[in-house]
Amino acid sequence: MSHTVVLEFKCNEGVGPGFLETLLGALADTRAFEGCENVEVYTDADDPDRIVLWEKWTTREDQEAYLAWRTETGMMEMIASLMASPPRFMHLEPQD
Repeated sequence: MSHTVVLEFKCNEGVGPGFLETLLGALADTRAFEGCENVEVYTDADDPDRIVLWEKWTTREDQEAYLAWRTETGMMEMIASLMASPPRFMHLEPQD
């Protein structure tokens, strides 16, 4: 069964659209990463500085390996400078 992760980014005021452009440019590498089954990107219709990713991974370990890779490349540090608060990760477990 796939592992689902919801990731919420709350950007500094006015930064969301530019961050979204950067994020969309990085999606090809994300989708090509081992274990990535799907990534969907959403913006809050009422707050363009809030961006949400809905991710499906083969396993939680695949997602954690991906996050470690993004950290090693410096992307997570770059993202931190644009955020009003740390990104929020939710690892979801199906209940039905």
